[in-house]
Amino acid sequence: MSLSNVFNIAGSAMNAQTVRLNTTASNLANADSISSSYGDTYRARHPVFEVQPLDQGSLWPATETEAGQGVRVEGIVESDAPLRQEYSPNHPMADENGYIYYPNVNVVEEMADMISASRSFQINADIMDTAKQMLQRTLSLGQ
Repeated sequence: MSLSNVFNIAGSAMNAQTVRLNTTASNLANADSISSSYGDTYRARHPVFEVQPLDQGSLWPATETEAGQGVRVEGIVESDAPLRQEYSPNHPMADENGYIYYPNVNVVEEMADMISASRSFQINADIMDTAKQMLQRTLSLGQ
């Protein structure tokens, strides 16, 4: 793997963490939304990542222990955690049985996920900066 591949790998990780931050922000924005039906209630969403495999046309043969070429977002799934149901017959959005439904968003978990994604993004930005400095120093060796 050449040093220039580091930029692609770190860039894909930064893109994945951006998606993670966006889904976390969406979850936090909808954490207190109320619904009058179980089916219409917002459900927490989480991105699913997968490793980008090495290119088959690569000059170097892939080994079983070799890392991939980065990460990609395979999809975004909804949480299957149970929704919070509250009996509130006087609420204007209550259903015919007097219940309102809250999303299955755990604010503490979402904040921890946001901090983790933010730090991961920053680490990958630092990796790109370090790789850039290494390439610049390599280019200046011949001077």
